[in-house]
Amino acid sequence: MFRLFLLVQLLLVNIYACQGGYASCIAKIKDSKTIQNSSLSIPIKGDKRLVYSKQRPNAKILKYDPFLSLFLIRDRRTFSYPFSVNMKLQLGSALVTNKNAKEGKILKNQLGLDSLALYSVKSKKPALITSSCCSLEGIVTPMGVIQKEYIKRFLSPAPATYGDIGIRVKNEKGIVIISASNPYIINNPLHQGDCIVAFDGKKVHAASVFMRTVLFSRIGSSHIIKIKRDGKFFTFKVIIDKRYGGGALSDTFLEQKGIYFDKTLHVLKLAKIFKSYGLLVGDQLLQVNGVTVKNQEELMRYIENFKEFSLLLFERKNFQFFVKIK
Repeated sequence: MFRLFLLVQLLLVNIYACQGGYASCIAKIKDSKTIQNSSLSIPIKGDKRLVYSKQRPNAKILKYDPFLSLFLIRDRRTFSYPFSVNMKLQLGSALVTNKNAKEGKILKNQLGLDSLALYSVKSKKPALITSSCCSLEGIVTPMGVIQKEYIKRFLSPAPATYGDIGIRVKNEKGIVIISASNPYIINNPLHQGDCIVAFDGKKVHAASVFMRTVLFSRIGSSHIIKIKRDGKFFTFKVIIDKRYGGGALSDTFLEQKGIYFDKTLHVLKLAKIFKSYGLLVGDQLLQVNGVTVKNQEELMRYIENFKEFSLLLFERKNFQFFVKIK
């Protein structure tokens, strides 16, 4: 009996071994029931699973990231060969489901919470990106790929919060440009259009790496940022604040005040203070300080111009009213 048990264990090890290539990864995903309709339930160390889902899992939740829709849950159905996150150099990867695997590569890295990574192979349903040894390289979602650095941090003891210095950035002609600046951060020294040169003495070359550094920084920590504005260099001290919006949540800077929107600027979630203003969930934002806005991107772009206060025009059942936010 013991010899039979040992033989079975060795067979399983061989099935999921690196030599099996991506065929072993397909078998591992299938056997572990990782793919569940539009969700992922990935077995990791011990009795835990990493879940990607738009719905709250029916299980004991140990940790939750509302920005990336990730849950860490406890599951009694342990899997003997859990997945691990690969943080070593990997020469190849593939998009793997419980039916097939297609080799590909990351075409565009994840830029913070709002712009997930782009993989060369597409999938209509959630899937995994793995190495040939079946270690995790990323999670494929309808919004893009959550890369391994973000997965690794979520699985670490670090809290499921992110840092913020009140800016959003983009790559433009080989430099990192501030695309939006939060007007609700007091004395925010960073402006839309500034070029980021260095952060804590290290040159900034890629927006994805810079934003990840900020997001993963400890809230309350201080840092030195060097920027270029109108041909002149400036150095500022910035304090890491708490990030309120992005990813699966709206990202308009008004989240810091407690207002969350859907894609067409209907209020989804509201802080208690605004109920005294007469604002309700479902109200639609039409204008900010007289400027018509139709989506979150336009709202973020225009709201920076009004640092003293924002006069927001809402509509509810053909009734329009203003809300002033300082």
